[in-house]
Amino acid sequence: MKVCFTGGGTGGHVFPGFAVDAQLKLIAAEANEPYERLWIGSRSPMERRWIERAGFRHRAICSGKLRRYASLRTIPDLFSVVIGCVQAWWILREERPHVLFSKGGFVSVPPVIAAYLLNIPVITHESDALPGLATKINSRFAQTICIPFLAVAEHFPLRMQDRFLVTGVPTRMHRELAMRERAFNRFDLPSDRPLIVVLGGSQGALQINTLVWDSLNELLEICSVLHQTGERTFKEIVREGYRATPFIESGLDDVLDAATVVISRSGATALADFLEMEVPMILIPLGLHASRGDQVENAKRMQAAGAAVVLDQDSVTKDSFVSVVKNLVLHDSRRREMVEAARALRFDSSALSLAQATMRLALESKKGDKADG
Repeated sequence: MKVCFTGGGTGGHVFPGFAVDAQLKLIAAEANEPYERLWIGSRSPMERRWIERAGFRHRAICSGKLRRYASLRTIPDLFSVVIGCVQAWWILREERPHVLFSKGGFVSVPPVIAAYLLNIPVITHESDALPGLATKINSRFAQTICIPFLAVAEHFPLRMQDRFLVTGVPTRMHRELAMRERAFNRFDLPSDRPLIVVLGGSQGALQINTLVWDSLNELLEICSVLHQTGERTFKEIVREGYRATPFIESGLDDVLDAATVVISRSGATALADFLEMEVPMILIPLGLHASRGDQVENAKRMQAAGAAVVLDQDSVTKDSFVSVVKNLVLHDSRRREMVEAARALRFDSSALSLAQATMRLALESKKGDKADG
């Protein structure tokens, strides 16, 4: 059985695929089924590094951003998408996988279209409460459309309803394997103080970074701070109880296990990680001026359930930010309530559900190949 994965643009379109791959390895081994995989991704060096470190063969294609608004970049990006479709067609024709698993993002569209043209079955997964344009395009060509919860189906045409599978959002985190002491030792932070973990995503988040930097004096009075800044906005600040790092590529489950509170944007993959690790959240979602509104909808769902406090990025101030952080850090009962709320939202077998659905399509395709032969 050969599976081709595709997706990219951010870590949220890459890392969940690793969790699915891990489950596919296990169920293929149990079924005594040979398992081979590759990944069609973008030319981003960082993305390629992630994928190759996970053990995949990486095949890069051209890709262009898909926009819902007018832009001078639209025409050259559409040209890149066409080139990417041709490149993906040649790769898939050469590799002949039994199924294509798409995690979304702009780079996934050419492989999905190419797979459809080559009669390779497609399974696509959407993580967000509000589907992205790439997923809406990919869903037209997919046999199985996986969504995080049932209400997301309302954003798709009725004719697609029989292709939906509710799977939650896969996460690489393993709560039962995490060790908080490893995180404290790794970053040389005291384990007897509360710890705020700030995660701006793989690209960083300058606004969140600035809020934290401006509030350091107040924050360090009550806790330690571990700050993932993103590579583009990293700067070295030496303070007792403060550690900055461009990106936490490994050991994030240890870090979240150590966290008293996590401060983050509200990408769906990050939220799945936080739910798995049962950590109280302060979310500052990207607004409509910088996104399609998916992060706002994701954050609203967390807040409505009681699992997060949400701050509006357009109105949050240093004082309001510090007040919310202090309120959570200093009140154990409030955090316990948030953890209980998080447990009710967690989907425990997301990666396994996706792996099983992928394997079903792959084995059906493999049987079809044998019959044709």
